[in-house]
Amino acid sequence: MRLGYGLNVEQTQKLIMTPELRQAITVLQLSSLELSLYIEQQLQENPLLELREEEGDGNGEEREFEWELEREEENREYDLDWEEYFQDSSDLGFPRAERDPELPAHNYESFLSQAPTLMEHLMFQLYLSKCSPEARVIGEYLIGNIDEHGYLQTSVEEAAKQLAVHPQAVEETLKLIQTFDPPGVGARTLQECLLIQVNQLGINDTLLERIIRHHLVDLARGKFNRLAQQFNVHVRDIQRVADILKTLDPKPGRNFSTPHDVRYVVPDIVVEKVGDDYVILINDVSVPRLTINHTYRSVLSQQENYDSRTRRFVESKLNAAAWLIRSIEQRRLTLYKVASCLVQLQRDFLDHGVKYLKPLNLKQVAEMVGLHESTVSRATSNKYIQTPQGVFEMKYFFPTGINSDGGNLTSAESIKKMLQEIVAAEDPKEPLNDQKIAEILCKQGIHISRRTVAKYRGELGIPPVQQRKRY
Repeated sequence: MRLGYGLNVEQTQKLIMTPELRQAITVLQLSSLELSLYIEQQLQENPLLELREEEGDGNGEEREFEWELEREEENREYDLDWEEYFQDSSDLGFPRAERDPELPAHNYESFLSQAPTLMEHLMFQLYLSKCSPEARVIGEYLIGNIDEHGYLQTSVEEAAKQLAVHPQAVEETLKLIQTFDPPGVGARTLQECLLIQVNQLGINDTLLERIIRHHLVDLARGKFNRLAQQFNVHVRDIQRVADILKTLDPKPGRNFSTPHDVRYVVPDIVVEKVGDDYVILINDVSVPRLTINHTYRSVLSQQENYDSRTRRFVESKLNAAAWLIRSIEQRRLTLYKVASCLVQLQRDFLDHGVKYLKPLNLKQVAEMVGLHESTVSRATSNKYIQTPQGVFEMKYFFPTGINSDGGNLTSAESIKKMLQEIVAAEDPKEPLNDQKIAEILCKQGIHISRRTVAKYRGELGIPPVQQRKRY
């Protein structure tokens, strides 16, 4: 075998991810709120970008993007082949959405006050209580050791050691805190939390207290007959105790959630029913409208007054600005196409509800709108759509399916809805187990196993048959 060096010419094809293409992909998968933040960042980095004013007739501004297209065609340095990057037959037009130039004025209702935390709520009650200065210091230490669920995370002995006080003083202060709102706060165990709430409600029930202290696990597992035999009472008395416990809060502090726990969903697409048809609106009102700065644009028209370095800088920034504006509009049109396809395919769901949600995958939508599956996936990720049936994540419209009689597919969400209706209509004295529910669904043409029923029931938060039975 002969080894050596040589030169040969070879022609190959490969895909190069340019920065512009990566930017277009990034913009496509951003939600409306994320896109607004991304545009603000680009406005700071690119001096050629500026916000387009919506006031006035806008005759000069409406030609900004057309001017950019003409400029790109005239200058060969902007070799951006949009046909190559967007082979999905997407329209590259620039639809101009009309916006109301008059924004609502700010009023006092627009300003939100922050809700007090659990610690602040307890401190406020401590300062209002008639306690000695020593008890107030102990109370502040104990409140500082209460977690977000309302439970004390330190012992009386440890607190007494840290504060150099007698344990009896800590115990008395803890009893004071346990009378505060919310009921059950300051408890060290679940049993103590429930007993505090029972005492504050004025319920004098020996059977209830005994079950709370020693038999909560058996009650949670639905072993009512076993408890009735153990306490020599009727099973209806155990049922009564269980009903009382359901009214109590095992985590009294969870209503005082911290501000970062609050999450707001702004739909990216709004689907409204007008007559017999559905109208699709891209909710991009919060997205700033961009245009090209006039001052920097004049640099390219005056060839003699600026050096080549300045021109190259302006051209590069102009190239980036054009890419960003087109990427935003490409995202808008892609979202509209995908949403239109979803409305067409899931029309029964929009008309009648979850039971009529059809199985769907990305390939079906991609073939209908002429896009690639990856483009559809990016367009639907982290996006929410508002429909007459509620606000859903766009991925919700792509459920998996199970074969039913007649060769049709039934979505998993539709089966879960049917399972909920079956459980809601069952006799509480004789609830249906998973096998009987599977048999009922089989009679309706849906063949699923008992294990699948148990899986869907767990996802819906429906307890097992022993816990649903009432005496």
